[in-house]
Amino acid sequence: MIPSPVQAPVPVPALALAPETAGGVLDQARRVLAAVDAPPLDSPGLDASLLLAHVLALPRTALLAHPEIPVGPAERRRFGALVGRRAAGEPLAWLTGRREFWSLDLEVDRSTLVPRPETERLVEAVLAAVGEMGGAGRPRVADLGTGCGAVAIAAAREVERAEVVATEIDPAALAVARRNVRRLAPGRVELRLGSWCGPLEPGAFSVIASNPPYLRADDPHLGGDGVRREPRRALVGGRDGLAAIRAIAEGAGRRLRRGGRILVEHGAGQGEAVRCVFGAAGFERVRTFRDIGGRERVTEGARP
Repeated sequence: MIPSPVQAPVPVPALALAPETAGGVLDQARRVLAAVDAPPLDSPGLDASLLLAHVLALPRTALLAHPEIPVGPAERRRFGALVGRRAAGEPLAWLTGRREFWSLDLEVDRSTLVPRPETERLVEAVLAAVGEMGGAGRPRVADLGTGCGAVAIAAAREVERAEVVATEIDPAALAVARRNVRRLAPGRVELRLGSWCGPLEPGAFSVIASNPPYLRADDPHLGGDGVRREPRRALVGGRDGLAAIRAIAEGAGRRLRRGGRILVEHGAGQGEAVRCVFGAAGFERVRTFRDIGGRERVTEGARP
């Protein structure tokens, strides 16, 4: 029997005893997740199948192709607990402990922001900046507020000659990043504890990149599915959403080499404001890149 979540934001109906098959428990779980409406879940059917695949340690495609696969009592109880937590708003990635990003299987937990597909645009911009700068020697790339290490690891794997440094103020998040680096890019990313540019030496970096907190304190997205459970420090950038971006821009100029690039991800409506922040901090050739949906997503500036 799959119970309703203990801390669900809205009442979730209790389930009748589910059939002891993958198809049976999935049908029950889909109905529980589809009933959540404060806020509604983005993809209740997909979430149910991914959670059961996680519990059974099977590919999701196997469950869909063979709904008659048996599900034992212990597995049903574990699955039911996860369904309850998902209905209560916990991000799917926290429940499975994994998130795919840039074709990387990343570990995540409650201390880290769940990597979003939009942040892959930041990785693309970092790789383009490194390529455009060229030159002799090894480029040095810094990822500020690395969280689980997604951007830093992606950059290290794509540019073998790069030296990558990642900073993070939260020791718990840094521990997650360390495990991901050890597994996915051993010896390729140096992790440093500290705030934004603080742990970086002056004049040493070719590219400084960050996906900082950029939501306003009153942004309605903070109440969305999954987001409302994620660490506020990784989401909210002050009253106007730009506090962290200003801090990064103020510190990056001293840490970049001449001609080095600063790149930050930001909200779709913040492009003009971020360009102004970069201009006020003394960066030149400021430009903004759009994501796959055509929204302004990443802004770049160059140190004179």
